[in-house]
Amino acid sequence: MAQPSASSLVSSHRASDSGLQIHLHPLVLLTVSDFITRHTLRRQQGPIVGALLGQHTGRDITLEHAFECQVVAGPQGALLLHQAWFQDRLQQYKDVHKDPALDLVGWFTTTPPTGPEAQHVPIHQQIIHDYNETAVLLAFHPASVLAGGENNGKLPLTVYESVYESQEADGDRSMDLDGQQLPLNLKFHELPCGIETGQAEMISVDFVARGGGNAASVDSSAPSMGKGQASQAPVADKAPREASSQPEAKALNDSSLLSSEDEELIASLTARANAIKMLHTRIQLLRSYLTSLPPSYLPAPPESNGTTSEEAAATGQAEINHPILRSIQALVHRLPLLIPSDGAAFEQESLSEKSDVTLVGLLGDLTRGTKNLREMGRKFGIVSDAKQGRRGGMRSIGPVYEDTDEVFQTHTLQMELDWQAGLRA
Repeated sequence: MAQPSASSLVSSHRASDSGLQIHLHPLVLLTVSDFITRHTLRRQQGPIVGALLGQHTGRDITLEHAFECQVVAGPQGALLLHQAWFQDRLQQYKDVHKDPALDLVGWFTTTPPTGPEAQHVPIHQQIIHDYNETAVLLAFHPASVLAGGENNGKLPLTVYESVYESQEADGDRSMDLDGQQLPLNLKFHELPCGIETGQAEMISVDFVARGGGNAASVDSSAPSMGKGQASQAPVADKAPREASSQPEAKALNDSSLLSSEDEELIASLTARANAIKMLHTRIQLLRSYLTSLPPSYLPAPPESNGTTSEEAAATGQAEINHPILRSIQALVHRLPLLIPSDGAAFEQESLSEKSDVTLVGLLGDLTRGTKNLREMGRKFGIVSDAKQGRRGGMRSIGPVYEDTDEVFQTHTLQMELDWQAGLRA
């Protein structure tokens, strides 16, 4: 039997009857991207298949976590999930993610931009029959990534749901003959997908973005010139070129190799520099807008008519936009909240707060020292009593250290009271 083409597996209906809404989390994108990258760089064989964990509430499906899966060949040569391995791994993820409780909501793989192919059908049928009958398929399109700008800035992925449709002939549905119904075929229908993120995921995405800015492409086929690595040149040619290549290699290592701390510092400084540049650009934009306004953009007296929009356009001046002017005025009024008007008073108050915090820390150290001294006194009494062999030694020494403990506690309390009185003054 001829294998169906990729386009024949996608439903021809434009609108979805299920009304499902997919909420994709960035953590899934990072996991799948890492899996595809490792699979490609290691030149591994076989398909890229993984499971998706999330929540299904009403008509909303969230894709929150993902993990890669093992596949095996089925009885007829079709690729299927390793049943025992997949059940154990799925149960492990369920045990970890209990609040909120996550379940299997679908799976992911790589497909052409035209849609799923015939080899994807057995795995999808296995999932919907054994685990979740409403499982979705997250299809990644590597060809769209290679196309670059042709993707119009969209993510190279599509989410499909599975539907069963009757076979059509010549564009029209075939009629039932003698009460016999035509068999239903598995089809895939595209679902709308949106990105939903949390605060913790934003930290991960920001870390990956900052690390990606410092990443460099390395050719694995070229010999490495790193520190502590031997040259791949023959031994006979190594001696003549050692003297000439040593300064160049040293300069290359000193200039190109950076520690992890240096890379983090460079990334942090680069992010701050970009933020300052963007702030400067926006301030210049506001200044240019304000300088282009006519002199009468302020509220004019009742007897004067002011400058109209037509007159401003005729003279080449910007049109007055009162909402923008109110926003600029509100921004200017908020600046004193960021920059104190009285710098000396602010510095004095900051110094006072710093002194209070330091004094509290010193009082805490004094209290801990008193506690350690009390413990030392008790241990000294026990050791002295054991050496002298007298049972009454503890009675004679104990009250002395108890009195010492009370004296220290009294002094500490008095210092705290004096400090609080000074704060009130």
